[in-house]
Amino acid sequence: MSRNRALYVETFVRADVDTVWGLTQNPSQHTRWDVRFSRIAPAGDLADGGYRFDYERRLPGHTIRGTGTSIGEKIRSDGTRTSALRFTTTDRLSPLRSGQGYWRYVPVDGGVRFITGYDYEPGFGPLVDRALRPLVLWMTAWSFDRLRIWAETGTAPERWPSWSVLAVWRRDRPRASRCVIRAPGRDPMGHAPATLKGLPQP
Repeated sequence: MSRNRALYVETFVRADVDTVWGLTQNPSQHTRWDVRFSRIAPAGDLADGGYRFDYERRLPGHTIRGTGTSIGEKIRSDGTRTSALRFTTTDRLSPLRSGQGYWRYVPVDGGVRFITGYDYEPGFGPLVDRALRPLVLWMTAWSFDRLRIWAETGTAPERWPSWSVLAVWRRDRPRASRCVIRAPGRDPMGHAPATLKGLPQP
């Protein structure tokens, strides 16, 4: 994996950190706003904290399935919270194979900076990934804005299905362009928590 191709997305959510944590750390809530997943199911605890999980992404005529590991930190000396994960799949039709990433929750005046950085091995080779990676980045940013709307207004994410991107006349619809997609510094993974290094492979 290369730090130059790692993805970074950041949004500002006008809500308290407990609200954002709850909507993102609960698997059943997570899949409601994140279009990258159709299902996430815990599959057992890890020895040093965290848990294993199974995930699915349903596509027309096919369902991609994979496994992962995740661990979160709620108590940190600087007041932030973090979550780290690793994931993998052997599905030959998956554009994302093995990967790793993190979420960072930074309480600030008026809300929370919610940040992710992640990278993955492409499933179809580097040339195809050059076209697919921007789409993966867009899906992440669009999902983050859908989460923001949910946390701030209470509007359920199901109110904004994927096809709502075509409702260009709706100013209140989720928009990827509201998110920051360039990491401070050169390496999006440079902001990953230390817990990522010790997280076992799925």
